[in-house]
Amino acid sequence: MPEASHGPRRRFLAVRDAHAVEEMDKADCDPAVLARTYAQFPLINRVVSRWRSVYKQLVKPLLSPTRNTTLLDIGCGGGDIAAGLARWAARDGLRLAITAIDPDARAIGFAQTSLKHANLNQSNANQSGPVNPPVEFRRAHSSELLAEGASFDVVISNHMLHHLSPEDLQGLLADSAALARTTVIHSDIARSRIGYALFSAGTLPFFPGSFIRRDGLTSIRRSYTAAEMRAVLPPGWHVRTARPYRNLVLFTPKAARV
Repeated sequence: MPEASHGPRRRFLAVRDAHAVEEMDKADCDPAVLARTYAQFPLINRVVSRWRSVYKQLVKPLLSPTRNTTLLDIGCGGGDIAAGLARWAARDGLRLAITAIDPDARAIGFAQTSLKHANLNQSNANQSGPVNPPVEFRRAHSSELLAEGASFDVVISNHMLHHLSPEDLQGLLADSAALARTTVIHSDIARSRIGYALFSAGTLPFFPGSFIRRDGLTSIRRSYTAAEMRAVLPPGWHVRTARPYRNLVLFTPKAARV
């Protein structure tokens, strides 16, 4: 006699796995493996996050060679995105002051150490354009900056939205909208079976001794499709799809639209 059917089987990745937990988010994860993961972020972000393209299209047009523009990077992790933005702006002769925050002391400690090693002050001083201040890395939540009355021209995050609970996501969106004077750019992974397969195969021979591959696959399972993200965004927000398999979640404050 055939077994009773329990309904149609869902296709892999048809539903986001909101309960999956990344290893690096665990308080007791191996610190050496975590540090190696942070150290490998610049390579994986160059391939996956494509912030150089985001900078050229969405950030650079807002910058000036004579007026300081301020930028807040929320959930900065190892700090490579903030450091990259600082370098690109300096090379283009544009003035950009960056504050990068993360609630995890391990991330901020790594980012601050990396900044010293990179010696962004010296790098900026060697440019023919303006000397930008170094990135300020700070352990903090966005809500703390909001309570302090802080504001920034541009607010960004990278691969953070999928980490958050529904309540925390709405809180982060509200905070970033209130903190930004000109624009908000949240770049995140877009869940797809093709993206999962490509990331799984592409990272298999690389990134030994880190959480990159395991947590990257978990991140894809946790991430939103563009349609899912649009369904949970407050009014005024919109989603732009980008390659490879990314969502750019964007907001322009009313004052900047006038």
